[in-house]
Amino acid sequence: MVDLLIVGGGIMGLWAAVMADRAGLNTLLVERERIGAGASGGVLGALMPYMPDRWDAKKQFQFDALVSLEREIAGLEALTGMSAGYRRSGRLMPLPKPHLRTIALRHEQDALVNWRQGDRRFFWHVQDSPAADGWPENEAMASGVVLDTLAARVDPRLLLALLTTALGQSPRVRIEEGQSLVDLDPATGKARFSDGHSVSFGACILAAGVDTFLHLDGLQPAAKSSGGAVKGQAAVLKADIDPALPVIFMDGLYVVPHDNGLVAVGSTSENSFADPTSNDSLLEDLLARARAVVPLLEHAPVVERWAGLRPKAIGRDPMAGRHPDHQRLYTLTGGFKISFGLAHRLAAGVIGEITGQPDAALPDSFRCHSHFSLLRAS
Repeated sequence: MVDLLIVGGGIMGLWAAVMADRAGLNTLLVERERIGAGASGGVLGALMPYMPDRWDAKKQFQFDALVSLEREIAGLEALTGMSAGYRRSGRLMPLPKPHLRTIALRHEQDALVNWRQGDRRFFWHVQDSPAADGWPENEAMASGVVLDTLAARVDPRLLLALLTTALGQSPRVRIEEGQSLVDLDPATGKARFSDGHSVSFGACILAAGVDTFLHLDGLQPAAKSSGGAVKGQAAVLKADIDPALPVIFMDGLYVVPHDNGLVAVGSTSENSFADPTSNDSLLEDLLARARAVVPLLEHAPVVERWAGLRPKAIGRDPMAGRHPDHQRLYTLTGGFKISFGLAHRLAAGVIGEITGQPDAALPDSFRCHSHFSLLRAS
């Protein structure tokens, strides 16, 4: 018998285990393959805020999460002696057209009002010079460039390793890899796995990415699924680039300088695909765009190509919290492109709900019951 069963060893499940450990819960985390085998094991690691205009509870929640993540990672790095490859490097957004500069100038004022927490302030600077020669190239920023000082980057795999190592130091948390969930009964609090063994639990968090939707749909078959998969492709290049340079973002293209002379380029968003793990011309087109915006990458060799499936819940926002029909069952998935920046706060919210300390800041559109309301209305 465990207090908490977590299904899924990606960024959501690992942060849930960290927060459960802090709450004193005896926790078992099971992963079908290996830690980070799904979308969390990607290469991009861009931590991007929403636009600073039209401020609402969802944007405030993400802002607070991006600010607090720096402190969370620093604490775990001090505990383990490891690095997550985190840097608040900022983000550059080239402005190729005059009307985009006009919009950006309005956002500059919005950031002065909304991007602040206590004595900490973050900015949306509209400027005319790149961060460095060729970063980005001049034609891409014909009407200037935005430098946002809130954005950051992290190495996804290093962060997963950091979280796993920290959890390994806790006597309350056990991680089992190579275990597939084959049967879940939230009413009795029992789960059965592929090797035949069963586990009794007080609460269960489904944090298995895309597979979470399959487990949920298996409990209550409906005409429409609770969520689906979006394929992403990305690549890592070897280049002599200053790792302190800001992330470049332009029309869905991310260029992310990491440590050790590595630069990540991503990512595609494919709703239709034949093979979830293959690379094709869509990635090659993305690399060509990256080299056009950043000529410094023109001759940089590709050292890794990656593809995987990211979870997108029916309501598009993350799906977190208690299932409306099953008191023992909770979800933690569906972050799509923003999971790494929000996972620690979402996990804290779900663990708080389990332990009787609900998080009032969690936006209603993120809550599991809101997604199921949409599902039942469709």
